[in-house]
Amino acid sequence: MNSKTDIDLVLIHPGHRTRIYQSLGNEITAIETPIWAGLVANFVRHKGFSVAIIDGEAENLSPEQVVQRVVDMKPLLAAVVVYGHQPSASSQNMTVAGEMCTTLKELNPNLNILMFGGHVAALPERTMQEEDIDFAACGEGPYTVVDLLSALKSSQPNFSKVRGLCYRENEVLRFNPAPPLVNDLNHEMPGIAWDLLPMDGYRDYNWHCFGNLKRKPYAAIYSTLGCPYHCTFCCIQSPFKEGEKASGLKANVNSYRFWNPEFVIQEIDKLVNEYGISNLRFSDEMFVLNMRHVYGICDLIMQRGYKLNIYAYARIDTVKDDRTIDKLKAAGFNWLCFGIESASEHVRDDVEKNFSQEEIYDVVKRVRTAGINVMANYIFGLPEDDMKSMQTTLDQAIDLNCEFANFYCAMAYPGSQLYQIALKEKWQLPKEWTGYSQHSIDSLPLPTKYLSSAEVIRFRDNAWQKYFTSPKYLNMIEKKFGTETVKDIRHMTSYKLERQHA
Repeated sequence: MNSKTDIDLVLIHPGHRTRIYQSLGNEITAIETPIWAGLVANFVRHKGFSVAIIDGEAENLSPEQVVQRVVDMKPLLAAVVVYGHQPSASSQNMTVAGEMCTTLKELNPNLNILMFGGHVAALPERTMQEEDIDFAACGEGPYTVVDLLSALKSSQPNFSKVRGLCYRENEVLRFNPAPPLVNDLNHEMPGIAWDLLPMDGYRDYNWHCFGNLKRKPYAAIYSTLGCPYHCTFCCIQSPFKEGEKASGLKANVNSYRFWNPEFVIQEIDKLVNEYGISNLRFSDEMFVLNMRHVYGICDLIMQRGYKLNIYAYARIDTVKDDRTIDKLKAAGFNWLCFGIESASEHVRDDVEKNFSQEEIYDVVKRVRTAGINVMANYIFGLPEDDMKSMQTTLDQAIDLNCEFANFYCAMAYPGSQLYQIALKEKWQLPKEWTGYSQHSIDSLPLPTKYLSSAEVIRFRDNAWQKYFTSPKYLNMIEKKFGTETVKDIRHMTSYKLERQHA
């Protein structure tokens, strides 16, 4: 294939914050560590290949600048990694990623281009049909990338042997069987290639730094992959489903894999001692689940004596006792994020979030009593929502008065059960992938059985303003974090999003 190449692999994290977040992207939104690009980079170079990462978001590069840098590097393979700040943020990056691939092909028609990530794994055939790429990965990616590099380096590439690859053969799309999941994470996927990332470019969420507001340096890591739950709106498992099948798991079982605590603390050691990190995110979809794993990590952090500001994700029904809460706080977990979603048990049950109102209030109270702040996540516009149930959810959010809240609109993300339902019911979906962003101009949430998309998005934007300008909320924030944090929140709420579909 390409005989004159300077490097085997360039991993590209596309970024165009203003397209996805509008003016919020300039200073309000976080700039996240591209974890999957970092994990795959380390995986690949441990197999003997040379690799580089271009993080367009962290370096604030235009798509054109990213493309030119790739062309100048002359890689054997350019891999565009389509992930986001969280699983739901994969599809929204596809518009910019696709435009980037088109420009790359215009400048270098012979460049081999691969796409992989959550969205691509959910829709590999459509991705191959719509994008100017040569290959797509049908699974999580690492084995596919290594197999593909080996094939490209051979004198007579045989793509039929590349596990988990979607490619063209005589204009016919071929889909190779996926490999099993990477199971021995400690040895086969040995952490993130921090040295290949622009570590001074990452910025924490403003709320995670309330009381301090120093948002750099910052980093995010995984200690687990996957989630055993089956919330219908979630697409977290989409990169893993083909590998789960190859690993012999039943279709109704979700994989959940671990790096051991000793390995995780080694990653934290690097971040603290080499990069000065104190603001840290555990990006695990469900961190507070296996108590042996959680306690092991907490104990090792405490043994080190690190003073960290950590946040992680939990479910209302996984925080079962005060010992766990106290352990988390002692280790530096100052924030826990809960998916409350709706104040209606009927609406929650419909999307497989089965816990009671009493549990919500009890857990939030116990967590906050222990000194841990709560980030509460709510979703407006779930299938059973009407105006009354959405108002009840907002009323509950104001009543709980958590230190921060995210208000989302329900989206049928590719790879989720809700996406399949939307196709079956012929619900309107976004015309452009940027429409899957919660904050873009063309954001288009799902309609419900009783409400239009426009009604949902208008309610969400009004709810955001009402919550964060509430005197009850601002008084609580001032008492806990001081007047500078209140000023920061007022500045945040001064931004108004443009909405095409509201």
